[in-house]
Amino acid sequence: MSVVIETTIGDITVDLFTEERPRTCLNFLKLCKMKYYNLHLIYSVERNFIAQTGDPSASGHGGSSVFQKMYGDQARFYEGEKLPIMKHSGLGTVSMVSCGSHLFGSQFFITLGENLDSLDAEHLVFGQVVEGLEVLNKLNQSLTDDKNRPYQDIRISHTVVLEDPYPDPDSLEFPEESPRLSQDVFESDYIAADEAIDDNEGKSMEEIQEEIAQREAKARSTILEMVGDLPDSDMAPPENVLFVCKLNPVTTSEDLEIIFSRFGKINSCE
Repeated sequence: MSVVIETTIGDITVDLFTEERPRTCLNFLKLCKMKYYNLHLIYSVERNFIAQTGDPSASGHGGSSVFQKMYGDQARFYEGEKLPIMKHSGLGTVSMVSCGSHLFGSQFFITLGENLDSLDAEHLVFGQVVEGLEVLNKLNQSLTDDKNRPYQDIRISHTVVLEDPYPDPDSLEFPEESPRLSQDVFESDYIAADEAIDDNEGKSMEEIQEEIAQREAKARSTILEMVGDLPDSDMAPPENVLFVCKLNPVTTSEDLEIIFSRFGKINSCE
């Protein structure tokens, strides 16, 4: 049983442990079918640890289970399965976030590292990322503030349920459109998910031209390293040495010595 989580930086496919975690997987699948997670922010990313989402308020204190939709506010959280014990041992483990007392709602996280044993006692593993590990790598490299929020928003665009073994309860409605989130969620000082980042913003023309020249010089030296003319692309000759490349094959060292002797004494030419 799988779900594709489409995000603004790529798609992630998750296999769900429906036999081991039937209640939790039902909760997650029905929330996905209700488009509950659409537009949710991945609001916390801790490098080599976890990326957390599933809270419409992006505060870490919001969200509710599908059972609230069925039974009212008293069922905002549900009691998760305690057995079998499943560990956060591998990259891409998908787990429900504990709300205390082994109760869970809608928030979940994906691990960005391995052997995260500190998570085992409190949170509830229910799936595994099987495709989209490159997206997890992008998540892991996100630049974040001191609250672990990425400076550029990363959002869940859509969730696609590939297979659902659970019948749909009569009390649930599955909307055609994504739920509307509060405008406050989108109005912030952070860079929007679809906003292009201009690396040259705030720089003078001279600074931009200098950076372009440096990149071009780096590219040329890398090519020379590849063809064997330089042992290292970052290598620079001493101040009294001139490095000449792309010569005509018939040019000899004597020819070069004659050419450059007009500018001063030549100690050697090889």
